[in-house]
Amino acid sequence: MVARIHDPAQRARIRDAIERDTSWGNEWLQVEGPASFLLTSTTNPDLQPLLGKSLAEIAAAQHKDPIDCALDLIAADPALNIAMFVMSEPDVALALKQPGVSIVNDNSGTSIDGILGRDHPHPRAYGTFPHILRKYVREDHLLTLPDAIRKFTALPAQTMHLADRGVLKAGMWADIVIFDPDKIADLATYANPNQYSVGMNYVLVNGTPVIANGKMPQALPGKVLRGPGYVPPLPD
Repeated sequence: MVARIHDPAQRARIRDAIERDTSWGNEWLQVEGPASFLLTSTTNPDLQPLLGKSLAEIAAAQHKDPIDCALDLIAADPALNIAMFVMSEPDVALALKQPGVSIVNDNSGTSIDGILGRDHPHPRAYGTFPHILRKYVREDHLLTLPDAIRKFTALPAQTMHLADRGVLKAGMWADIVIFDPDKIADLATYANPNQYSVGMNYVLVNGTPVIANGKMPQALPGKVLRGPGYVPPLPD
């Protein structure tokens, strides 16, 4: 891929596809412009100062055409990640209200300190569920609190056929959260995503606190959940 980006003929073909081709999931044509792409993580130390900046800002600073800038960034680090501003808020609200829609976070949160805190992830890494509770329950009244909790817990457990968790009931695994519905809030932003949410008092995993009085004990009670397709590795 990097070799093709550096080849002038191939690069011209890539540019033409980006600018005009609608036969594939061409995200360039789905957004308002290069300001809709935000650089969030990179394995290239030379690109670290660019984290949190939009493609439009980077291209302007480097005096480059935005597509050329994007291709140069990819060539410099094929493993870089971005956040893309393409979703419509009315669409999000409509989807959230559907009774069969549950909520998931596909961005891994890490410690805000140390080497893992150097990344600039999407703010959902630290704020997905508090964001729903703050914005769509407490402020916008789009969901009731029981609706939101069901979409976080019982509904996804049911969808994944996890019969031993997802509700508070005798005989279930004791995965429990205790929070203040009037105070829980996400603090992570696109400009400063590495911020823990507030208002979460206790989190119990398998009956053991991993957050207690808002602080994190060094307990590791979690277990990997294996699906029906799991095949154990062969012994050495």
